[in-house]
Amino acid sequence: MAPTVLRLLLMLLALLPTIGLGNNAAIADTDSTPAELTIANRSIFTFHATFLGETPAARAQRATAVIEEALRGTDELKVSIDPLQNSYLVLLGNRRAFIVSPQDLEVSGGDTRVAAEQAAAVLRQVVDESGEARNLHFLLKAFGLSALATLIFLVLIKGAHLARRKLRGRLPQLMRERARQIRVGQMPLFDMQFVYRIIDRLLSLFYWVVVLLLGYQWLSFVLSQFPYTRPWGESLNVHLLDLLRYLLDGILQAIPGIAVAILIFFIARGISGFSRRVLERMARPGTLNWLTEETLQPTVRLTSLAIWLFALVMAYPYLPGSGTDAFKGLSVLLGLMISLGASSMVGQAAAGLILTYSRTLKTGEYVRVGDNEGTVTEVGMFNTTIRTGLGEVLTLPNSMITGSVTRNYSRAVQGRGYIVDTVVTIGYDTPWRQVEAMLVAAAQRTEGILDTPKPQVFQTGLSDFYPEYRLVAQAVPSEPRPRAELLSLLHANIQDVFNEYGVQIMSPHYLGDPAQEKWVPQDKWYTAPAKGQSADEP
Repeated sequence: MAPTVLRLLLMLLALLPTIGLGNNAAIADTDSTPAELTIANRSIFTFHATFLGETPAARAQRATAVIEEALRGTDELKVSIDPLQNSYLVLLGNRRAFIVSPQDLEVSGGDTRVAAEQAAAVLRQVVDESGEARNLHFLLKAFGLSALATLIFLVLIKGAHLARRKLRGRLPQLMRERARQIRVGQMPLFDMQFVYRIIDRLLSLFYWVVVLLLGYQWLSFVLSQFPYTRPWGESLNVHLLDLLRYLLDGILQAIPGIAVAILIFFIARGISGFSRRVLERMARPGTLNWLTEETLQPTVRLTSLAIWLFALVMAYPYLPGSGTDAFKGLSVLLGLMISLGASSMVGQAAAGLILTYSRTLKTGEYVRVGDNEGTVTEVGMFNTTIRTGLGEVLTLPNSMITGSVTRNYSRAVQGRGYIVDTVVTIGYDTPWRQVEAMLVAAAQRTEGILDTPKPQVFQTGLSDFYPEYRLVAQAVPSEPRPRAELLSLLHANIQDVFNEYGVQIMSPHYLGDPAQEKWVPQDKWYTAPAKGQSADEP
């Protein structure tokens, strides 16, 4: 009798707007803040509209109070639904728990009856779990199952640890056996120490993944045994399944794009190899003047770089996640970094290309760039490395080399050598033929200077007080003596020869004829602390 009276009262309240009583009583306020009805950690229903003058929060609060009061009783509770015009009553025993109205489903859509039945099913589960929570036998069984699950979890963890330790113990022996099989001649193909570290880390990673998965399943099982924490355990399983489903869907959706990207990269690899072979044929003598043995390697690299950059641009839309905000942000960051550093980088790279294709200098040549001179050891894209005769290694930016005068002492020589030159100034009272003969004699005494081509002497200037003589010779290619050391030895021999013939060297300045000629006799060449052959020895 009571449920019938309750339904009549509710129907009367619902009909009030039609007879002019409270025109706004049953109008749903879809702008109200939704309120979720949660009992014992289970979400039963979410109210979205104001109904019969009650806001969603008030409806949820009232339903919570009614359900909790009913659950504290000892009567057997039956959950049912009853239609009320376009809405449905959810009854708990003989009391109204809450009402599901069509306005509550305007946001998500759906059938009101289906939503009411789903809410009633969840409420029945709450009623059953409330009874289980007060059942001592059920709780003892839950504790027993949890203890058994904990014991199994610990045994599995211990087994995984023992398996890991056993595999790590056998790993060195397996690596040694495989190292004997994977060889090229007598040389191992892989560094087994490096491979061992990689495999050991992968094994540790696999071990911790297994531990985390076992711990996750143990926690989900234990929480599912108790009524109050059962929703948490079920949500853990749902989250894990959702994660696996998300990963599987992502992998399946990414397979076509990855296949297209791999195909593009394979085509780029084939085109790169074909272009390399074509360039090697074109680099043969008599084909192209600008493509030589020196420019072949950088040309191949530039061509390959252009092909792979084009392939990357083509494959980018097919890469997994290329349309996400993370990829877009990374692209913006890379573009900003390149734009900030492109001015100097592009300038240095362009200067490197100019040096390469103009063949201003190449590896092994002895050059002078500004105040720096030495042997070129590397011509890179951004800078050039020069080793001086004093044991220094200079790194010069390519833009500096292209912007200054470069003297190449190796380009005009015969074979692999370099030019050695020096300047002396001798007074006009010394015959120039004698000076040239003495300079040639000094060059011939210097170990490391070629006899062919013969050293030459040029009169480069007739100054106010003395002529200027420049000695030009070529170093021996087979003896890679540093140019600074060779020049030092040459200067020493020039001084010796001029002292032998009593000729005064006027460098660097001449102000007037001295009272005595400034030259060193042979008997004083080895004056202390100099060491060497004495003047009276043959």
